[in-house]
Amino acid sequence: MLRVRKSTVGWAVALALTATGLAPVSPAAARPQPGLTIDWRPCLKDVTAECGTLSLPVDWRRPRGERFDLALARRTATDPSARIGALVFGPGGPGDSGVDRVVTGSSRFSAELRRRFDIVSFDPRGTGRSHPVVCSTDLLARQPQLLADQAQFDATLAGNALLRADCRARTGPLYDHVDTTSAARDLDAVRAALGERQLTFHGSSYGTLLGQRYAELFPHRVRAMVLEAAMDHSLGIRAFLDTQAVTAEGAFDEFVAWCARSTGCVLKGRDIREVWAELHGRAAGGTLTDPDRPGVALTPFELSRLAHKKLYETHWWPELAGWIVRMDAATTPNTASSAGDRSTGDAVAPYPFAVFCQDWSLPVRDYREYAGHLRRMARLAPDLRYPPAVFAPVTCLGTPAPVANPQHRMRVRTDVPLLLAATVHDPASGYNWATNVARQLGEHGVLLTYQGWGHGSYTTSPCVGGAVDRYLTSVVAPRPGTSCPAIEPSS
Repeated sequence: MLRVRKSTVGWAVALALTATGLAPVSPAAARPQPGLTIDWRPCLKDVTAECGTLSLPVDWRRPRGERFDLALARRTATDPSARIGALVFGPGGPGDSGVDRVVTGSSRFSAELRRRFDIVSFDPRGTGRSHPVVCSTDLLARQPQLLADQAQFDATLAGNALLRADCRARTGPLYDHVDTTSAARDLDAVRAALGERQLTFHGSSYGTLLGQRYAELFPHRVRAMVLEAAMDHSLGIRAFLDTQAVTAEGAFDEFVAWCARSTGCVLKGRDIREVWAELHGRAAGGTLTDPDRPGVALTPFELSRLAHKKLYETHWWPELAGWIVRMDAATTPNTASSAGDRSTGDAVAPYPFAVFCQDWSLPVRDYREYAGHLRRMARLAPDLRYPPAVFAPVTCLGTPAPVANPQHRMRVRTDVPLLLAATVHDPASGYNWATNVARQLGEHGVLLTYQGWGHGSYTTSPCVGGAVDRYLTSVVAPRPGTSCPAIEPSS
């Protein structure tokens, strides 16, 4: 087991962060203001949990300026005599609700963690109950999934500018401050308000970006930190798209291999790739409908996106196989319509994806460059050729530079090693990301590998779950190179 090693490199961290533009903007912005409190009260949905809000600055560069309320929830340790402190969970998405996770989904955490820790989470700024970003549903519906030519590229640039102005007008100043650097300062304020000298944190998927940023800004305030299904925030647009294409195609390959060996797959014995190619052709021709939504056309992008989502959990794989069979069997003439064509007047909708365009710089000069990305991704992922990542450059097209929290190689100098829990066949946060993050962390991180499938591993593998629990309670990380065996998907 790898034990905690104390470090005395605070000055070096400050120097490194300053050199890369990552230093806190001012001492006041770096520190939560004194007197932060959370008014805990029984939650409306479940009075056995506590809900509250924490008043925080909209802009941490102006800590005495306009404020918003961060929504939180907690469940106190079931064994007060064995309590270690608070475990803060960083929700994924972007847009997942940490409040809901605690109130209705606390079973995600083991009985041992619930016994030893107060389980705390929150809705990150700009999402859920924490002053959500809201925008015109009409403008949101106009965003294309893919671009077909330079004219549509230009129209999307103009449409995204209108959308940004609309979101800003409806949301207020917080719209320009939903980046993860701001959220990391929120997280430190939560730590202080909970009365914790150091932070114990478990981030999942997009929540790992929050943990990484916190560890960069506040390295010596980290008691223990788990990054499950980690994001790699060091990648430029080409590497970002390519790694996602390889990851998505690899997950589809694993599904095909499972179907070939499993009696629980209704496609067993068929050429799945041939069936899938025919479905893609029908989607491109506008003659494929979603059997789960009669009359709704599936574009090639939607076909890939929905299939990709069903790869997240292995117990969804039989459902994915059945979905493919039902689409293949449906040979009725096309009467489909697009659900996005209807006007919604002045209606508004939350837009949690706004944070992504403040965390990632994914510039595309023109349609020719964009089309080059599509062709390259199709070569890397000939089956699942439109992984959801391909939507990111479109929705963020025209975002003013520089973004608030740009990509960069991590510079973490914590006193404890961060624990990366990674799945070899994760369909969303690829193992290629985890290994690259581990290289960036160096001696300040330990990679724990689950050899199986699915997005995340803490609740999937008892081996991973046990190692994570031991680390969080004792702050002793597994030995480097520790691996947990795969659990065969159920038939």
